[in-house]
Amino acid sequence: MLYHVNDWDDAYANGPHIAGADAYPPRWTELAQVFRAQHPPQPIGRGDLFRPDGIAKGLAVFIHGGYWMKFDPSVWSHFAAGPLSAGWAVLMPAYTLAPTARIAQMTTEVAQAITEAASQVSGPIAITGHSAGGHLAARMICDDGTLPQSTADRISSCVPISALTDLRPLMRTAMNKTLHIDAAEAALESPALLQPRTGIPVTAWVGGAERPEFIRQSRLLADIWAGMGVATETVVDPGRHHFDVIEGLRDASSPLTRRLLRPD
Repeated sequence: MLYHVNDWDDAYANGPHIAGADAYPPRWTELAQVFRAQHPPQPIGRGDLFRPDGIAKGLAVFIHGGYWMKFDPSVWSHFAAGPLSAGWAVLMPAYTLAPTARIAQMTTEVAQAITEAASQVSGPIAITGHSAGGHLAARMICDDGTLPQSTADRISSCVPISALTDLRPLMRTAMNKTLHIDAAEAALESPALLQPRTGIPVTAWVGGAERPEFIRQSRLLADIWAGMGVATETVVDPGRHHFDVIEGLRDASSPLTRRLLRPD
């Protein structure tokens, strides 16, 4: 069967295809507030660093989504629960949103936050992110000097979740009136078009009930980077949609958290 997108706005619209979609952000915010009261974070720039009891086993990074236009780390704090309970410190970096910032600036800001947190937490670094944050997670392991070598050498895994890995289709959406992605930025900021660092296992994780474009984008990254010598896999999480695909990060024993921390 031919795959052809006629409506690019609908292809990247998640809410209209998820029952009760409007309830997710307020629910996340409420759960995050409870979590933050129980686990007060340390500021890292405008983001948050959650520390476990005792010496951290390493640094896990979760980069939030919102199409580079919405949210901040305080909405997502409870998704630090899985790695934190496994004994890892968890960084949730903040970044300037569009239209104030272009995506290239967001890449730089996230890299700076990771570098600062890495100077305070020893051990391996495991990076994940959701949707636009999945794009930024993958962007962190591109071999173009985004992260300092000393920081990049510590990365033990990268798990982009429902990631936007090729920005060119986004240029066809109404969102681009805010994002202002052009051909030059798409070429420089699309992980699927860039050379990845080798030696870092990459799991492109996506929900089985997501929009076809998100599944295609996840497979695209894994397939292209596999051809560049990276160990990659695509995990299609059965029944999960774009808003609940990250739930596993709340549980240290979930397949998603275990894939990120790679304890085996």
